[in-house]
Order: sequence, then structure tokens, then C-alpha cells
Amino acid sequence: MEGGENNNNNNKAWTLHGLAASMPVFAKELVSGGVAGGLAKTAVAPLERVKILFQTRRAEFQAVGLGGSFRKIAHTEGVFGFYRGNGASVARIVPYAALHYMAYEQYRRWIILGFPDIGRGPVLDLAAGSVAGGTAVLFTYPLDLVRTKLAYQVVGSSKVNIRALSQSQLTYSGIIDCISDIYRKNGVRGLYRGVAPTLVGIFPYSGLKFYFFEKMKTHIPEEHKKDISAKLFCGSVAGLLGQTITYPLEVVRRQMQVQALTTSNNAVGRGILESLKTIVQQQGYKQLFSGLSINYLKVGPSVAIGFTVYDYMKSWLRVPSRDETSIAIVTEERSPRTASLHSS
Repeated sequence: MEGGENNNNNNKAWTLHGLAASMPVFAKELVSGGVAGGLAKTAVAPLERVKILFQTRRAEFQAVGLGGSFRKIAHTEGVFGFYRGNGASVARIVPYAALHYMAYEQYRRWIILGFPDIGRGPVLDLAAGSVAGGTAVLFTYPLDLVRTKLAYQVVGSSKVNIRALSQSQLTYSGIIDCISDIYRKNGVRGLYRGVAPTLVGIFPYSGLKFYFFEKMKTHIPEEHKKDISAKLFCGSVAGLLGQTITYPLEVVRRQMQVQALTTSNNAVGRGILESLKTIVQQQGYKQLFSGLSINYLKVGPSVAIGFTVYDYMKSWLRVPSRDETSIAIVTEERSPRTASLHSS
């Protein structure tokens, strides 16, 4: 019996390895990025929920601070309250991360092909990461908007309150209901509300994240480069540095996304610069960094887990190293030209 079970396990392993071997490189990178993004986002979902409530000025949460916010959510909504909006978040982050990592690798190869003499240092990662971040945002932004709207909703401790929210149409029953409602009221344009500050913020953040991660890895001794602790440390610092620089734009984006759900007179949405000015004038300079302390708790482990899982998934799927892939592509590109020269 044990021999039969071992044979079955070996067959499954061979099947998985055979499937992985048959996948093109870009597909392996898509899978690796999607798994990394989903695991990283779910791991920090409770902190993400509280951060959004701070950014969007839910007064009852800002007044009680981080610890009080956790207690309030636990008391009124239970454990699942910490994951309100996480379904939309994971539904967004899996394709987003998959596209982000794959596009980063692809843009990196294209830059090397277009500019063969360019260095292979962190500046290359900065350029490829920036454009990849913008590409991923354009394809997945509506799901980010839905995630924010779902996370912004706060369920009260009484059933009467829940009914009141439902009647005023401030509570969405789920992802599909939210998307349908936004599209019905504002069309495609409504699904991309707040995308401008997102793009302005993602270009430097995404680029800097890859830049700092690859830059820090160059300072790790060769014998420790595969250590999980080294990868986690580099990812944490990379995420913290990139997020600090671009955080005010995230606050603008969040407030634009939930503006239709709030009765506040602190209107934003007349452009990025004007929105920044409005927030500073009406809400104070500190509001541009509201939730940043929570973000420090969240973004470090999130980026660290993402990069680490991505590297391990690529290793498990046997994705060739970046330099090996680039050399192979350059060789393939040049071989037809060489053949045509010989034939002529």
C-alpha cells in the first residue's frame, strides 16, 4: 500500500513538473506574481481595512486610534469585519500582481533588447518597475475602487443600522453589486474615479520598490542571498522607502474613491494638485499622512512576503534567471539575422 501511495505522489509530482516545464516563461511569471500578491495581501488585510478607514476620515475610528479601531471592528463586526473588502482586494491583487511582476520582467527584457549596452543595475529595475506598475493599474483599477468602497462601509452593532444603510444604498452586497451600481450611475468613467493620482503615485512607487529591492540585494553576501530572512529584510525596507515618498497621493486617491459615499463638504476630485491643496486647506497637512503609521506596519511585511513568495515560486516553477532569459532572447533575435546573412 505504501509503495502504491508513493508511486501516486511521485506521479503527481512528475505531472506538476511536466506542466511547469511546458509553460512559457511569461505564464510562469504570471502564476508566481499572482500567488505572491494574493498571499501578501491577505496576510495584512486587517491593517489595510483600518488604514482605509483612517484615510477616508471615518471620525469614529480616527478618534479611538489603532488599538481602539481593532476593538471596535471586533465588537461590531467580528473577525470577518477585518476582512471586509478583502475579497475585492484579492480579486484585484491577484491579476494586478501577476501583471505587475510579469510586465516588469517583460519590460526589463525589452529595454535590454532595445538598448544592449545598458547596464543591468537597479536603474534598469527602476524604469521597468515604473512602467509595469502603470500597466497593471490600468487593467485592474476598477477592482481597487470596489475594494475601497466595500472597506469604507461600516456595519453598526444594531440590525436597525444595517437596514438604514441598505435603504440609503450605502451598503453593497458584494463585488458584482458594487461594480454594477457604479457603472449604472457613472458608466466606465465612474469605474476609474481616482485613477489619475493612482498612476502618478504608482510610477515612482513601483519603480522605487523594485529599485530598492534589487539595490539592497547587491549588498548581501553571496552565501546569504538565498536566505529567506535576507529576502524579507530587503523587501520590507524597499516597501517602506517607496511608500513613504508616494503616500500623499494614495490619500488623495482614497478620498476621491469614496466621495460619493460621504456627505462631507471636503470635496476632492478636481484634479490631483487641486485635491492635494483642498485636503491641506480643509483637513490639515497631517491628513496627507493619515494612516501612514499603519501603513508602515502593513507595507513592510506585505512587500517582503510578496517578493519572497515570488522568488520562491519562480524557483519552484524553474523560471530561468533574468540574465539567462535575456541572453536567450537576444540570441533568438539575432539568429534569424545571422541565418539571412549566410543565405545571402
